[in-house]
Amino acid sequence: MHETLNTSLTYFKKTLPLIPDVCLVLGTGLGGVVRAMDVTWSKDYKDIPGFPISTSPTHAGKLLVGTINGTKAALFQGRFHYYEGYSAREVAMPVQIMALLGARLLITCNAAGGLNPDLSSGDIMLIKDHINLIPDNPLRGSNIDAAGPRFPDLSCAYPKEIREKVLSLAEGMGIKLKEGVFVAVPGPSLETAAETRFLRMIGADAVAMSLVPEVIAAVHAGMKVIGLSVIANINDPDNFRPILIEDVIEQAHRAEGRLEQLIVNILEEWRNWKK
Repeated sequence: MHETLNTSLTYFKKTLPLIPDVCLVLGTGLGGVVRAMDVTWSKDYKDIPGFPISTSPTHAGKLLVGTINGTKAALFQGRFHYYEGYSAREVAMPVQIMALLGARLLITCNAAGGLNPDLSSGDIMLIKDHINLIPDNPLRGSNIDAAGPRFPDLSCAYPKEIREKVLSLAEGMGIKLKEGVFVAVPGPSLETAAETRFLRMIGADAVAMSLVPEVIAAVHAGMKVIGLSVIANINDPDNFRPILIEDVIEQAHRAEGRLEQLIVNILEEWRNWKK
């Protein structure tokens, strides 16, 4: 795996016109941030040496590099998932590469099922912590010492001081954010009623099949993290209804405009926050 990572890393060092300060990973139905980007370089994943290929519906499978509100950014249109057959290390490799290049902030978004009845379809949840139920870890195996320590601390994976800034920024924009705990599951099958009840019992507010491997790799590499989940549906185990991926995509698209505005403003403020 290290050889594959080095192949991609060498390629980016030779070809990228700028070194991104921020890494953006967008999930199902959440590609709208592209409209705000001044793109200077783009490439399909399949054309990047050593890179995995995204097979999920609505994931464009493209990396864009450029600026958003003056902030240098790498934007991944679509991510990789454990359920596609990739290891957690392969899933997290793009973020790990951007960290090794010098990116200092990860903004990662997904569409998720709501577990907390206080959430509603279309809400945007700011992630304050996570639970990893994917039976793998992106740091398993030999450690990449250049990226980070063997045993990274995840007690503050989503820093409180940054969350407070995001909440304040969103409030000033008239966007209501709710904070919650996100749980990552392997997929691709969606949750049963009993599984939904269990996820609620262990303290999760929203669930999806993504995001956590990238966050672990980012924290390992010393990056700051902002996690945002668009709540696509509410899973009530006592009144359980079929969960359709089409509905998840539709709700993600409905929230896309608000999410785009928020991310664009976060990137504008990030230059001040990192000082």
